[in-house]
Amino acid sequence: MHVIVGEDEFLVERVRDVIIQRTEGNPTVETHHCAELTGPMVYGLVTPTLMQEARVIVFTHGELAKKEVMEAFIEVSKDPVPEITIILMHTGGGKQKKLLNQLKKTTTVNEVKPVKPRDRMRWVMDEFRSHNARVTPDVAQAVLEGVGSDLRELAAAIAQLVADNRGEVTVDAVRTMYQGVAEVSGFEIADLVVSGQTAKAVASTRRALQLGEPPVRLTSAIASNITAIACLYSMRGSSVQVPGMPPWKADKLAKIARRWSEESISRAVVIIAQLEEATKGWGDPEYSVEYAVRTLSELARR
Repeated sequence: MHVIVGEDEFLVERVRDVIIQRTEGNPTVETHHCAELTGPMVYGLVTPTLMQEARVIVFTHGELAKKEVMEAFIEVSKDPVPEITIILMHTGGGKQKKLLNQLKKTTTVNEVKPVKPRDRMRWVMDEFRSHNARVTPDVAQAVLEGVGSDLRELAAAIAQLVADNRGEVTVDAVRTMYQGVAEVSGFEIADLVVSGQTAKAVASTRRALQLGEPPVRLTSAIASNITAIACLYSMRGSSVQVPGMPPWKADKLAKIARRWSEESISRAVVIIAQLEEATKGWGDPEYSVEYAVRTLSELARR
């Protein structure tokens, strides 16, 4: 039985995949969520078949396992079935830490340490090496700047870069593909929108959505800027003040508001109203956000 302990889901999954690949006999693989199990269910799952087929049984979210489930794992680990490989994925947390420590004594333990921010550069370079590609530190830095810090995203990006460039990855190749768009906030996207930077606004929006930024949060930030633009446009010649907005932000948007037309602002207000409805469940929120970002930023340039 293998126990993989680590908080980074992607790294833990990688260790799981290696164990499965090394399992002999072309095994079937099945996965079960520990929170849905009872002790008797564990015993039933690990019972050998009459044909003695090779099997890999993966148990995920071990930190959510009940006491009886962890106790069942301990008993099962003491009397392993040769044709069954058991993998338990665990963050190391939860209420049953004592039982986890006890389980470690009778299993093969894989401790998966998280990649610290200062080690990401080295991790990226090692990832390239795993694809038989050697890159310089400036290439690794460009990947981090263009993709962000999520390891799963970085791994996917590196695999794509190596495939597209036949292993010869340069800084220019990275920048061409990712255009320097990393982790951006909704407020940064909103600023790009009202200033008419369509290409960068759309690319940043896609990136933010890929990284899990909720569409409703992006909508709120964009709506705030559009409301401010409308307010500042109507107050031209007056002191620059927008309720709830810091003076420096109001000053910045006041300069941008001068480039907007009354017609564009009216259309923008309607688009925001439609977007707010879409992100509340009416339609496809992610598509609606990207469409609004593109349309609004184009309005800003008219």
